[in-house]
Amino acid sequence: MYYSLLIGLAIFCSVLLVLVVLAQNSKGGGLSNQFGGSGASNLIGVKKTGDFLERTTWGLAIAIMAIALTTNFTTPNSGTQNEILEKARQQGGGVNLNQTEQPIQPPADPQ
Repeated sequence: MYYSLLIGLAIFCSVLLVLVVLAQNSKGGGLSNQFGGSGASNLIGVKKTGDFLERTTWGLAIAIMAIALTTNFTTPNSGTQNEILEKARQQGGGVNLNQTEQPIQPPADPQ
């Protein structure tokens, strides 16, 4: 249950991060000037808008990294390594993973 919730939260944060990055004022003006964002900038100030978007970008990037690391601990496990190897042997994998020495074959005679 937590795994699905974290995946959904990561997707939401990723989409929000894309929108925040597109709204930032770059050398070309960004999308904030294209869709009337300049009016909002004048309302609360250009400097404060830039600071807010920059902090939001960093916050979302850190949140996505934290969610990615957290999902590692909540991933549903299918079994231990020994159980997985035993299932592979039962299915007829034909490979003995515990074998340490391989038989030495003489090189083919080029004649």
